[in-house]
Amino acid sequence: MSTGNEIERDSEVQIFSALLTPHRSLNRTGFLAVMLFLSAVSFVTGLVFLMMGAWPVFGFFGLDVLVIWWAFKANFRSARAREEIVVTTSELRVRRVSHRGQVAEWTFNPLWVRLDTEVDEDFGIEHLYLISRGRQIQIARFLGPDEKASFYKGLIEALNAAKRGPTYNPVT
Repeated sequence: MSTGNEIERDSEVQIFSALLTPHRSLNRTGFLAVMLFLSAVSFVTGLVFLMMGAWPVFGFFGLDVLVIWWAFKANFRSARAREEIVVTTSELRVRRVSHRGQVAEWTFNPLWVRLDTEVDEDFGIEHLYLISRGRQIQIARFLGPDEKASFYKGLIEALNAAKRGPTYNPVT
């Protein structure tokens, strides 16, 4: 039952929305190609050692391929992490999902939130922080310095638009 005083957040227009994920330069096809190449090289090299009479070395070459496969799988598993940032006129929402699926959410008032940076002279922006009411969270950890600078500009523009408030457009 509604009293009519509730704010309808689902119908609110999003000023800014970003889904940040870790970059992985190797896709599934590339992974299979690399593993096939490593397996073939290890097998051929292992056969050479096997023919020379050093049969235990053959097993160690297989073990190396297994360790490399495990490292790639761990890397791909960590790529499942993501960070969603949404700005509307009434709130700034940060939703962080870890690679294990654990969810953490923060909600800020865009009128009171401050975006702070940690800048290195040589590399550019290293860290971005949202600060409000004594709380500080680091955002955009997946991005590189140039991407963080671009993201910073977009988020500042969105926060400024949220501070101006909703606009009335009778046409839409």
